Amino acid sequence: MPENSTKHLIDFLSEVSFFSEVSKQSLKNLIKNSTEESFSKNEIIITKDSNGDSMYVIVGGAVKVHDKQHLYDTLEAYDCFGEYALIDNKKRSASVTSIERTKVLKIERKDFLNLMSEDSGFAQGILAVMIKRHRELDATQEQLSSSKLELEVASSKTNGLIQGAMDAIIMFDSNFRIVLTNPSANKLLENDDAIQRNVLYFFNEESAEVIESLVEKASNQISKPFSDYIPNVIKVIGSNDTVTINEGTISAYGNKAERFYTLILRNIEDRLEAEDQISFLTNQTQYLEDEIKELTSGYDIVAEDPKMQNVLSLVKHVAPTDATVLINGETGTGKELVSRAIHEASNRSDKPLIRINCGAIPTNLIESELFGHKKGAFTGATSDRKGRFLLADKGTIFLDEIGEMPIELQPKLLRVIQEGEFDPVGSSETIKVNVRIIAATHRDLLQHAADGKFREDLYYRLNVFPIEVPALRHRAEDVCLIAGEMINHFSKKLNKPMVELSDIDKSHLMDYHWPGNVRELQNLIERAIIISKSGTINIKDVIPKMQSDEEHPPKTLKDKVYTSQELLKLEKENILKALKQTRWKISGKNGAAELLQLPATTLASKIKVLGLERPV
Repeated sequence: MPENSTKHLIDFLSEVSFFSEVSKQSLKNLIKNSTEESFSKNEIIITKDSNGDSMYVIVGGAVKVHDKQHLYDTLEAYDCFGEYALIDNKKRSASVTSIERTKVLKIERKDFLNLMSEDSGFAQGILAVMIKRHRELDATQEQLSSSKLELEVASSKTNGLIQGAMDAIIMFDSNFRIVLTNPSANKLLENDDAIQRNVLYFFNEESAEVIESLVEKASNQISKPFSDYIPNVIKVIGSNDTVTINEGTISAYGNKAERFYTLILRNIEDRLEAEDQISFLTNQTQYLEDEIKELTSGYDIVAEDPKMQNVLSLVKHVAPTDATVLINGETGTGKELVSRAIHEASNRSDKPLIRINCGAIPTNLIESELFGHKKGAFTGATSDRKGRFLLADKGTIFLDEIGEMPIELQPKLLRVIQEGEFDPVGSSETIKVNVRIIAATHRDLLQHAADGKFREDLYYRLNVFPIEVPALRHRAEDVCLIAGEMINHFSKKLNKPMVELSDIDKSHLMDYHWPGNVRELQNLIERAIIISKSGTINIKDVIPKMQSDEEHPPKTLKDKVYTSQELLKLEKENILKALKQTRWKISGKNGAAELLQLPATTLASKIKVLGLERPV
C-alpha cells in the first residue's frame, strides 16, 4: 500500500472509536495485515447465520443491518460491524448489505489475535477502549435501572388508571387483534380472555365498518398524532349475545411498521333511554295540551233528540270494552266528541287519547306520523321519532277521516289491529302496543272498498261496533239547545252581553238545512255574537239561506199549473237534491230513499229512468 494511502488510513482509524486508544505505530501494523474491499449498491457483505471470521470498518459509503425486510440499523463511515467475530466464530445474527457504493477495511480474526499477542501497545489500546466502553456501559446500565424504575412507576400509574377506568379500554394492532383490555372492557365484551381475538367480531356489521374506516383514516396520518371522536353509535355484541349501545373515541400510535389503536367505549343506553323518555313525555304533553285546548273550547254533547240519545246509549254500552269502534257521520256532526265520550267512559280514561286526522297529513308523511321513524329513514329524518300509536300505548287512538288513509298503508294498520305490533319507518325492530282504536269517516267505506280505494278486510276489522252520528238537520230538537250553549260560550269569550234566541231565530235555525252540521252552527253563532248589538242578535243576518231568500224572493206559485214535462223536471231536481244532501247514499238510514220517503228499489228505478249519474 503506498505511503500516502497508509498515512491517510492510519489517521482515519484514529478517529474510529474502536481504535481511538491505539497508537499510530500499532495501527500501521494492523493495516499491513488488513485488506480494503469495495461493494456496489445492494451487495451483501455479511449473510445472516454465516460463520463470522472478520470485522469491518466502513471507510466510505453506508450499509444497513437487517433481517430480511426488518431493519435494525444503518451504519456509515467510521462505524464498525462484525466485532464479535474477533473473539468467536458463532453464526451472524443479522445480514449486512450496502445501501450505496461502499469501501470497508476487513480485519480477519487470526490477524487481529496475532497482533494482540505480538504488539503490547496494540493490546493495551484495545483494552483501554474496552474498559472505557465498559464504564460507559455501567453508566448506561445505571441510567437504565433508574429509567426502568421510573417506567415501572409510570406504568403502575397508567395501569391503575386503565384498570380502574369505568369506560371500556380496548387496544388492538393493525390486524385488529386485541392486545389489551381493562376490566370494564371484559365486562362489556362478556369475555375475560379476549386477547388476540379479532376486535371486529364484537361489533355489529355497521359498527365494524365504522371502526375499519377510522383505522384506515389513521393509517394515512402516520406523520402526526391521530385521535378522533367516533360520530356513530357503536353496537357491541358480547360473547353472551348481549347488545349494548356505546359512544367512544379512537386513537393511534406507533410507526408504519407497527401500529396500535386504542378504543375507549362508554355505554350510553341509560342516557338514551332517559332522552327517549324525555322526548316521549314531551310529545305526550304536547298532545295532552292540544286535548285540553280542545276540551276547553269545545262543547259537551247536547242530546235530547231520540236519534242522538240512541248514540249515547251505544257509547255507554261499548265504552267499557276494548272493541274497535267505527263512527259514521257527515263532516261536522261531532264524531270526535263521540270518540272522546267513549274514551272517557272506558277503563283507559287515565291514559292518553291520541287523535290524528288521516286526511290532513301528506301521504308521504302519514306513515311516519302513525308509526314513527328511525334517524336517516328518509330525507329530513334527522332524529328518531315516536309515532302516535306508541304515544297511545295503553290508551286510545282516534283515527279521524280513516277513509282518506292511503291504501298502501292500510295493511300496516290492519297488522296493528290484528297483532298489536308494527315496525317504525326505516327500522326492522318490531314494537308491541296495547291500543284501543276508534275510527271515524264521512264516507261509505263499503262503497269505497268496492271502488278499490279501501281494503274490505280492514273495513270489517274497523266495523266491529258501528255508531251512526245523525246530521244536525235530522236533530230538530237539538239545534236550538246547541245554539243556546254556543251563545253562552261566545258571549263570555267575546265579552258580549248575554242574549237569548227569539222564536223567529229558533224558527230560522230549525228551517235551515245545515250542510256543515254542528261545525257550521258554531261558526254562524260566533259570527252572530260578533255583529250583535245591544244584546240582540238576528240569526237571519248570518244564515246563508236567509240572505239568499232576501236577495231573490221566491215567486208566488199558488196558481201555477205544471205540464207533465215540468213535473218530470221538478221530480228530477228534487231527487238530485236529495242525493246530493245524502252524498248519493240511496238506501239505509239517512239515505235519499228515507229522505224522499220512497222505497229504495223505487228510487233506484227513478234514478235509472231519469238518467241521473253520480259526479266523479
